[in-house]
Amino acid sequence: MTIALAQLPAEVQAAVAATRERVAALHAELPRNQLVVWTAGNVSERVTLPEGSQVPGLLVIKPSGVSYDELSAQNMVVCTLDGQKIVDGTPDSLVPSSDTAAHAYVYAHMAEVGGVVHTHSTYATAWAARGEEIPCVLTMMGDEFGGPVPVGPFAIIGDDSIGRGIVETLSGHRSPAVLMQNHGPFTIGTDARAAVKAAVMVEEVARTVHVSRQLGEPVAIPQQSIDSLYDRYQNVYGQRSHG
Repeated sequence: MTIALAQLPAEVQAAVAATRERVAALHAELPRNQLVVWTAGNVSERVTLPEGSQVPGLLVIKPSGVSYDELSAQNMVVCTLDGQKIVDGTPDSLVPSSDTAAHAYVYAHMAEVGGVVHTHSTYATAWAARGEEIPCVLTMMGDEFGGPVPVGPFAIIGDDSIGRGIVETLSGHRSPAVLMQNHGPFTIGTDARAAVKAAVMVEEVARTVHVSRQLGEPVAIPQQSIDSLYDRYQNVYGQRSHG
């Protein structure tokens, strides 16, 4: 069944429009934080549909091979959770990112995930090329990742194999980042902004731990301390609403 955005309920169209705006704006964070080169990398976000909506799940993602300078809300591509582009008002020739199948698989199998990011950031990708997890040797890692950053299996782009590897690796894991072997980092979050933050942070810790290893063997943090760091950062740190 072909889905046409213009024929969907007004509230769904509004939700898609808002998601397109967010996803387009967040793509600027990738080159700003030196996580991508040329047209590589992508951000997606699950569209939050109105409660009780009969519309199938949707995601918004970057179009394939388009320069970051040319990205806008209007050329963000809308797809179903099986990775198929809907009639979204963009030209038929504007195809979604080549990583769409991976993103879609994650959304379809991890209901808690609202945003996915993929980059080829230098240091995180270097760890992925070694097929080696980033050990938890920084308090920042305990805070953000709740332990080491794991490595996912080698998989070829083009179908949902990468998505399967992401889901298999991160299901039940505290880390919002996975280093797909010989490929690069994928990150997840409750929304696209959280996934972008995880992408920035995984590159930062990948670089810092790499530098540390040039000086000697980093000192591991005990698991009890990691658990304490993670609990404090996730549940106490920052501004909280008190109603």
